[in-house]
Amino acid sequence: MPVITCAVFDARPYDTDALRHASADLGIDWRFLEFRLTAHTAPAARGAQAVCAFVNDQVDRPCLEALAAEGVKLVALRGTGFNNVDVAAARELGISVTRVPVYSPYAVAEHAVALLLTLNRRIHRAFNRVRELNFSLNGLVGFDLHGKTAGILGTGKIGRVTAQILRGFGMTVLAHDPFKDREWAAREGVDYVDASSLLGLSDVLSLHLPLTPETRHLIRAETLELVKAGAILINVSRGALIDTTALIEALKTGRLGGVALDVYEEEEGVFFEDLSDQVLQDDELARLLTFPNVLITAHQAFLTREALADIARATVANLEALADGHPFVEGSVLT
Repeated sequence: MPVITCAVFDARPYDTDALRHASADLGIDWRFLEFRLTAHTAPAARGAQAVCAFVNDQVDRPCLEALAAEGVKLVALRGTGFNNVDVAAARELGISVTRVPVYSPYAVAEHAVALLLTLNRRIHRAFNRVRELNFSLNGLVGFDLHGKTAGILGTGKIGRVTAQILRGFGMTVLAHDPFKDREWAAREGVDYVDASSLLGLSDVLSLHLPLTPETRHLIRAETLELVKAGAILINVSRGALIDTTALIEALKTGRLGGVALDVYEEEEGVFFEDLSDQVLQDDELARLLTFPNVLITAHQAFLTREALADIARATVANLEALADGHPFVEGSVLT
């Protein structure tokens, strides 16, 4: 394979390790950059035929124009979502955009369930108490998942795996998706219902939807009014599925029993960064962190060895295809 240069933006040690391992002996010249891709930083890709971008990179029209000026031919997204990319602008500029069509759905689904278990049984609070030699159990009461109802919004690969795990706990699982997989639902004992019924009947709500104009702020004041009182809400998909202002109000009034988030609608510039010696400038995120029934992780649901390997393999295969003039990985092409 001819040598190809790829600038990897927002690169972390786990990205570096996985990409290098997947590309051993393939002749890819990696340029790992710790800062995010924006119109301002795009010139750092000078001399590269491809860039590799992540979820919080701003691949908008000005960024793409700057990349095109540097001769970049491919934007390889190391993820499945592409709401941060102006796909139409890329097409106009002649820049190919690829994504990872699928990686371990178990990684994200298992993290969703881990968040649920941790929040429900107050494991994070118990952990901190015991480290301070406080062995009291006051305030740590949870509830059995067995016999309760879980609502899955979105039954793609991750939503289906999450539903199957929760069925294993003995939960009744309801689902809503405009594209129903009725054969899977019948096999797994899952019932498709309308959105209002799902919200009103579920003790646990788990979001597994892409971010589109139609799904933005799907969880907002009006829909939160329909949610069963005391329900737990889990989001491991995209932060902007939830209106944060309305979420805070629902927590303040006790409408929600708890919230576990691996994503946040204004996470750009916060998640993936060490801000421990700074004052957090996001007032709504700071407010969320004050609630005892809110658990937040910093977009780490994908972070397993298996998922990282899947992402790296697909990314490297598309770079190899660019160098050799071959078709990109099936299902990965956006432009």
